[in-house]
Amino acid sequence: MSPGPPKRPCSILVVDDDAGLAGTLQEFLQQEGYAAEVALSAAEAVAVHERNSRLALALVDLVMPVTDGLALMQLLHRRDPDLAVIVMTGYGTIETAVEAIKRGAEDYITKPFDREVVRKKIARLMEVVELRERVTQLESNLERHSSFETIVSVSPLMQRVLERARAASASDVSVLLVGETGTGKEMLARAIHAASPRARQPFVPVNCGALPRDLVESELFGFRRGAFTGAHADAPGIFAAASGGTVFLDEIGEMPKEAQVKLLRVLQQGELRPLGSSRPLHVDVRIIAATNRSLAEVRSQQLREDLYFRIATVIIELPPLRARPEDTLILAQHFVGRLAARYGRKISLARSALDLLVGYPFVGNVRELENVLESATALSADDPQTITDRDVRPLLRDDEPPTLAPGLAAQPLTMERLEHVAIQQALRLCQGNRTKAASLLGISRDTLYRKLRQPKPDA
Repeated sequence: MSPGPPKRPCSILVVDDDAGLAGTLQEFLQQEGYAAEVALSAAEAVAVHERNSRLALALVDLVMPVTDGLALMQLLHRRDPDLAVIVMTGYGTIETAVEAIKRGAEDYITKPFDREVVRKKIARLMEVVELRERVTQLESNLERHSSFETIVSVSPLMQRVLERARAASASDVSVLLVGETGTGKEMLARAIHAASPRARQPFVPVNCGALPRDLVESELFGFRRGAFTGAHADAPGIFAAASGGTVFLDEIGEMPKEAQVKLLRVLQQGELRPLGSSRPLHVDVRIIAATNRSLAEVRSQQLREDLYFRIATVIIELPPLRARPEDTLILAQHFVGRLAARYGRKISLARSALDLLVGYPFVGNVRELENVLESATALSADDPQTITDRDVRPLLRDDEPPTLAPGLAAQPLTMERLEHVAIQQALRLCQGNRTKAASLLGISRDTLYRKLRQPKPDA
């Protein structure tokens, strides 16, 4: 049987002091499409477990010198209770295998191996592992800003962004997100994935600027055993691990040109070639990329032109926070509410703090606003705590003069006017439902009713 593509990104560890037998079993597993590693002792097995976070199953021989299979299984389970273990035994020690199952082994196989039996038992366990990983991934997606409804915004600028993103989520085209650092590009990418038909498959974020230049290709596209020094086993790579789902390439412009050629092939043909492999591997992934550079710079200086046109099928530009002060207002309230829940005490924002925050340009955008409020909270133990301008001012950069948003510069940027704009926009988004609007604004329903009764501020 010829080697096939990895069925799953998880790895299998074979532990046996018989190098020949272990190698034969590893080769069989690789032919079945699994990534497999070999350890000839318990110490080697622990070392593999330490460096391979994708280890899902261990095949452990019961009879080994120094540390036997039962002791190794217990050691591995102390380190990783979710690691599935199949014990390997000769016909003369079936009783020991039964004891191993009582102590936590999932199953056992006997020597000499019946390939069909081994194939079925491993396939069954790996299906369970895959199902567990999918559930975990889905829960993670739901927890980490996974839907458009959890993106806190009332500004017309951001509403247009969200409408465009919702439309993009329905198709499978590549998306390029453009915006300053801290504007929420990864959050929006997760929302697009969660609203897409791929929502139940992995969402894998990659910071292209953080990958070591000499490891970019092996990390993204995988490698085969022996492809380079230290490649002791096959590794599927990020694209194979995300097959069926979405890969988010943050700071796409930092990707080396050599890797861009391979990425273009993924986009054009849906295939890649791991390092050291002579055969292409089919992958099914959606690409969402992001950059904090201008489109002109990305196109002319950072990306190959053919790759740019493939990546930028849909372009979504996220506005900076200083261009949407009404969002500064509700985001500040939103973050304070989350901090109050986290610290277990009542926390509120004084009007003086809100005035200062709304007039500040926030070069670091939403991320900087959140960090400022978290710092102000962490520096106090008051219960209840009211964050004032005196708490906030030392946390703001002195070299950033207040900047008004475009379209508002000709008029006073008063809190009353911003509150009125935010309330009206929230009511429109919630189709007049005042309870939902109050929740979106981070205020109580009584407060919303009180503000609605107030005279309309001068425009």
